[in-house]
Amino acid sequence: MLPVDQRNSPVTAPRTPSPRKAFGRLSLPERSYVADALRTETVGGILLLLAAVAALVWANVPGLHSSYESVSHFHFGPEALGLNLSVAHWAADGLLAVFFFVAGIELKRELVAGDLRDPKAAALPVVAALCGMAVPALVYTFTSGVGGGSLAGWAVPTATDIAFALAVLAVIGTSLPSALRAFLLTLAVVDDLFAILIIAVFFTEDLNFAALGGAVAGLAVFWLLLRKGVRGWYVYVPLALVVWALMYNSGIHATIAGVAMGLMLRCHRHEGEEHSPGEHIEHLVRPLSAGLAVPLFALFSAGVAISGDALADVFTQPETLGVVLGLVVGKTLGIFGGTWLTARFTRASLSDDLAWADVLAVATLAGIGFTVSLLIGELAFEDDAAMTDSVKAAVLTGSLIATAVATVLLKIRNAKYRALTEEEERDEDLSGVPDVYEQDDPAYHLRMAEIHERKAAEHRRLAREKAAERDALAEVTGGAGEEHNGPA
Repeated sequence: MLPVDQRNSPVTAPRTPSPRKAFGRLSLPERSYVADALRTETVGGILLLLAAVAALVWANVPGLHSSYESVSHFHFGPEALGLNLSVAHWAADGLLAVFFFVAGIELKRELVAGDLRDPKAAALPVVAALCGMAVPALVYTFTSGVGGGSLAGWAVPTATDIAFALAVLAVIGTSLPSALRAFLLTLAVVDDLFAILIIAVFFTEDLNFAALGGAVAGLAVFWLLLRKGVRGWYVYVPLALVVWALMYNSGIHATIAGVAMGLMLRCHRHEGEEHSPGEHIEHLVRPLSAGLAVPLFALFSAGVAISGDALADVFTQPETLGVVLGLVVGKTLGIFGGTWLTARFTRASLSDDLAWADVLAVATLAGIGFTVSLLIGELAFEDDAAMTDSVKAAVLTGSLIATAVATVLLKIRNAKYRALTEEEERDEDLSGVPDVYEQDDPAYHLRMAEIHERKAAEHRRLAREKAAERDALAEVTGGAGEEHNGPA
């Protein structure tokens, strides 16, 4: 008991801030957003996987190979506007702009409404993503440099393909807890941001300042229209096409236009809004990106000739070996090491429900580099068609190895994941909200008390019935015994 003079005092004992749990349970709104986003990405990832397989079959069946080359290199578009491009070029520069537009919205949302808005929460995925890009680049540089190869492909193994990674999860039937899925998604968003910066900074050579100025002016108009609240796809779609065309002719990779416009959208909700404009547009465009743009890019980028000799060359050429080791070893070491260092030297700690083996599995899964890795490979070896195809084969090989290793690691922990997922989904009070999110709600505990009271009453009724049945049986048995033992 406190003395009387202290009992009503507002002074409280100082509280030591508790360490932040890495991979802890998400808030309910964040969990709902992640589930919706990953559902679309998973479907898109399966389509991406099918497109990649179709491209490999199309490019390697003898009777079809020539048609694949013909379609990929077929040119169309207005020559006067500098847009007479091949089909493969349209897929890489045009369709991927849609993919990066969605990536820009995702990044903006994470910065203003997601985990990245809190510097303490953002530290873990940002450090993990940076280490997961730096270490593969170092692995490639060391491997290729020691072997006397070109260092031009250092950026190829730095990218993670979230759609392909989620497709692997869907195929192998592993249910990752929402926190691990969110970490993978946030990691990929940060990864995409730095991949965009790499493309803009390191793969831009000759600049057309007139076209670049026009693109910047178009982006300014786009921003002003958004701030004025102008609505209508018929306004923004034509403007976006003009900005994209100017950006392409400026010498900067045209996908930068997509991410720039995505970052301009408002992703925080005003009072009375169910969804922000950015979230609404992302919901509309994401299926187009995941279901059409990225699979078509894969169809015309993954079609490389695969043979025993070609696969052997992947492990003998320094450039391709550097890509494989960068994806499989570099990504795993970088992400796992970055996460461990953050937990070691900050107040972050691993969630009690998870083990470091789970972080290792996700880090290995992030070694699946496909969409952006293929794009960077094309840019890095633009003037060397043979090396471009070899690097593509290396990306496919490294991604396949990372998939196999991650599958084994995830399967080992699958029972644990299933139990965590079931815990997150349990809704005993049938309120529509998982019970784990209602532990601080008095109404939840009152509802559960009523449920338990009803169950207890039912059990008491059953107990009385069973007792009555047992007593009746005892009387019958006792009466029969007395009659049997009486005088003859």
